[in-house]
Amino acid sequence: MTAPGQEPAPQQEAAPRAGARAVLEANYTHSPSFPDVLERAGCSLLVSTYQAGQLVSIGVDGGRVAFDFHRFDQAMGVAVGTDQIAVGARGQIWFLRDHSELAARIAPPDRYDRCFLARGSTVTGGIQGHEIAWGADAAGEPELWVVNTLFSCLAGIDPAFSFVPRWRPPFITALAGEDRCHLNGLAMRDGRPAFVTVMAQSDRPGGWRESRITSGAVLEVPSGQPVSTGIAMPHSPRWHGGALYVLNSGMGNLQRIDLATGERETVAALPGYARGLAIVGDLAFVGLSKIRETAIFGGAPIAQFHDQLKCGVGVIELTTGDTVATLEFTSGLEEIFDVQVVPGARCVALGSAPGDGDEIWVVPDPR
Repeated sequence: MTAPGQEPAPQQEAAPRAGARAVLEANYTHSPSFPDVLERAGCSLLVSTYQAGQLVSIGVDGGRVAFDFHRFDQAMGVAVGTDQIAVGARGQIWFLRDHSELAARIAPPDRYDRCFLARGSTVTGGIQGHEIAWGADAAGEPELWVVNTLFSCLAGIDPAFSFVPRWRPPFITALAGEDRCHLNGLAMRDGRPAFVTVMAQSDRPGGWRESRITSGAVLEVPSGQPVSTGIAMPHSPRWHGGALYVLNSGMGNLQRIDLATGERETVAALPGYARGLAIVGDLAFVGLSKIRETAIFGGAPIAQFHDQLKCGVGVIELTTGDTVATLEFTSGLEEIFDVQVVPGARCVALGSAPGDGDEIWVVPDPR
């Protein structure tokens, strides 16, 4: 996976920082432009992968791509707040607090400028939570929204409950753990949910599987009315710069939706199952996955190219549709679930998983 006219850098090993217990060995290659693009965008990336169970930070250290890994079983949706990161995982949502005062002291010294450490979690049970996003409540306080796929609703979290249902599409007649429409993506606007993606407007248990290649839709929130239909397995709607974007995953396309007509303009075609989208300025960071011929992906238009698909991140310039940088995992990872950015960060440390030999301890200042 290389940008037009560019050759990939030599294959390298991406490993946890020195001293950490190796939880993943992954090889990668990237276009020469990838570090420069991250530096110009002024951000680091967070990438989740549920099959390998990892949250991966991707940044730049001394002009080279640098990685950090944290183990979260079935890591899926990621939400970046002002002072914390939320990560959806198997049966719970983890919260990583900002401890960037420690960043420069984490080995190797001076590599990291931001640091987030896992400080707690909320147990939700197996709700098949997909995307999550920070919003703001009526008082302006941070509020987490969860795409509860199993129960076909948007939900909040509360320590007293598994989840708090907040909204569901009008065609969903009951709150039931039956994954009726495969609600999977959420776009926020002005701190509130604005659009969601579903694989079908179905009210039957598992009904989305019947015609998932042609029945995908983007719905407006709160009305639940369709904004665009006929999408092949849509994911990751995003509102940016007054425009609505969506990944037409079954086609491997990044698309822009005309809200007046529902028509979709293809911004770029990508060499993978597109899922996970973050936009900074004029750049879209798109997650790409390999797929196998299975009951889920069989029949998707992009499946016919399954032996050519890549796992990694493609960077698209929105105004031109050009691929300006790429990163590909050549082993160790086969799918990406979510892609988010940490603004103003050069390289992010994610601490260590409980039980690792290099675990970081944080205690109050004795003063």
